Amino acid sequence: MTLRTAYPAIEPHATHRLKVSALHEIYVEESGNPKGKPVVFVHGGPGGGTEPWQRQFFDPKKYRIVLFDQRGCGKSTPFAELKENTTWDLVADMETIREHLKIDSWVVFGGSWGSTLGLAYAETHPTRVKALVLRGIFLLRKIEIDWFYQEGTSYIFPDQWEPYRDAIPEAERGDFVTAYYKRLTSPDASVRAAAAKAWSTWEGATSKLYINSDMIARYGNDQFADAFARIECHYFTHQGWLADNQLLRDVEKIRHIPAVIVQGRYDVVCPMKSAWDLHRAWPEAEFVVVPDAGHAASEKGTLSALIDATDKFAGQ
Repeated sequence: MTLRTAYPAIEPHATHRLKVSALHEIYVEESGNPKGKPVVFVHGGPGGGTEPWQRQFFDPKKYRIVLFDQRGCGKSTPFAELKENTTWDLVADMETIREHLKIDSWVVFGGSWGSTLGLAYAETHPTRVKALVLRGIFLLRKIEIDWFYQEGTSYIFPDQWEPYRDAIPEAERGDFVTAYYKRLTSPDASVRAAAAKAWSTWEGATSKLYINSDMIARYGNDQFADAFARIECHYFTHQGWLADNQLLRDVEKIRHIPAVIVQGRYDVVCPMKSAWDLHRAWPEAEFVVVPDAGHAASEKGTLSALIDATDKFAGQ
């Protein structure tokens, strides 16, 4: 089987800054065919922001491609802001974007935290979703947070775990998320920066099947880590303002929507158990397991499966 590769790099043909609250302004861009099928890219994190290569999941001749930076990250302002920054604020922002762009309904594409927000949005506004492409499923359940941030992935990457562990005094290691949140919200900038780097680098080191130095460097970058770590930890401390299992419970609302779920077999950031639980709850959705991939969307098999999915929906 020939693996698909990304579409050629493209530039936006329009950019927007939308005032979504008295505090927050978000960055939105459009690329591809202005008259094409609308698709919205929902980035990960939370707090990850978008990158230019993410436009390349979509056929630019067939799709009107919408990327946006969620509150507090990327080109959205204020940077790394936690106030007025919840899952439901972001769901409302997606509706604001859709209405501003005069889009009736769109394809929703999201991976990792983007799959969480994509599901929350679709279950809130099912009539506005033409199709879903979801990757690296994260349902924001306590068991998933504990697996990555407390005990689980640490058994597979003990060498990469130690710097994350050692950033927290031994007395506080019974609850790493709480300990990190204390530091990531500290008034001392140096305390925040050290905690952010340790938190963010841990995810960068474990996101691919093979450890990737470029990814570690990107995640460890001070500015990226500042928003990424603060906003992620903020969301996980509050369990995303979701009831445990809420996204699975509400699958009934979106069962009729065409969907493809893509999951790396060896994803240790968002282990396949969550994708499997979603597949069992929603057997109508196409389920694709990539046998030689971890968590990252850029891994060859995962990228190929995602482009197959977007091509499939481009023609429908």
